[in-house]
Amino acid sequence: MKAVTRSTYGDASMIEIVEMDVPKPKDHELLVRVHATTVNRTDCAILTGKPFIMKLFLGLGRPKHQVLGTDFAGEVVEVGPGVTKFKKGDRVWGFDDNGALGSQAEYMTIHEDKTILTVPDEVTYEVAAASPEAGHYGYNFINKIKITSEQKILVNGGTGAIGAATIQYLKHYGVEVTATCRKVHFDQVKKLGAAHVIDYEKEDFTTTAEKYDHIFDAVGKSTFGKCKPLLKPKGKYISSELGPDGQNILLMMTTLLTGGKRCQIAIPAKPLESLVKIRELWLSHEFTPLIDRTYPMDQIKEAYTHVASGSKVGNVVISY
Repeated sequence: MKAVTRSTYGDASMIEIVEMDVPKPKDHELLVRVHATTVNRTDCAILTGKPFIMKLFLGLGRPKHQVLGTDFAGEVVEVGPGVTKFKKGDRVWGFDDNGALGSQAEYMTIHEDKTILTVPDEVTYEVAAASPEAGHYGYNFINKIKITSEQKILVNGGTGAIGAATIQYLKHYGVEVTATCRKVHFDQVKKLGAAHVIDYEKEDFTTTAEKYDHIFDAVGKSTFGKCKPLLKPKGKYISSELGPDGQNILLMMTTLLTGGKRCQIAIPAKPLESLVKIRELWLSHEFTPLIDRTYPMDQIKEAYTHVASGSKVGNVVISY
């Protein structure tokens, strides 16, 4: 089989596509023929080993796992001894962002108890692969608050993969959403569920007089200090990133102690719960991942370069 590998940390030039033996499923494992995966921000962090904290999990000197990939959609082609939850021929999807999944390969193995579910017949492999990482992080934004339909929430980064997923969740719960994006994407973001849009190239959203129950920084490019004046009392600024110099870690603790407006990080947890919610919204036609473009495996270096540039809109899919 072909697999996307690297032996050291670095940029896309470190990537090699190599021939490897197809793995054999062990006890309670599935062998999956991968049909689609993505390149996302987590994949780029795993490739580069940046921020440094990533290396504490991936390997300090060199990466412990060579095959890249954090999410997938494909078909079960073999089951190992003891498997009870899936069978040969099942269409499945899932993800694991710890750097060890190895889904950027033609075949992969995964334990049946990991973050994996079946794919409904009406959902394509490309849509399934583009849903888990962004959908999981987006779901963990809304899980940090008590959500009600009376709320007004601002999403910074409406055309990012996470931002687009978050807007659709908020629409599902009847929230009035304001989102930032480029003017060229206004119609696209409104279709996702935003009632109001702000052109971040022309207007600094932090200077608006509007007040919000919460602000979700899905691209991590603002700060609690800038957004605090826009928050209502007891409102939360929740970021997908650690913030400049990791300040959000300290702010999480200090704002928790002082009460009032709070800063939080959208630390993802319970990924299987996220996938269950995504599948529920697929079936009710309330969730579709935003897809920027699709690459074949032999152009995966270009895909990583595109994602690292910060210019993608939604998800970048690898299909094979």
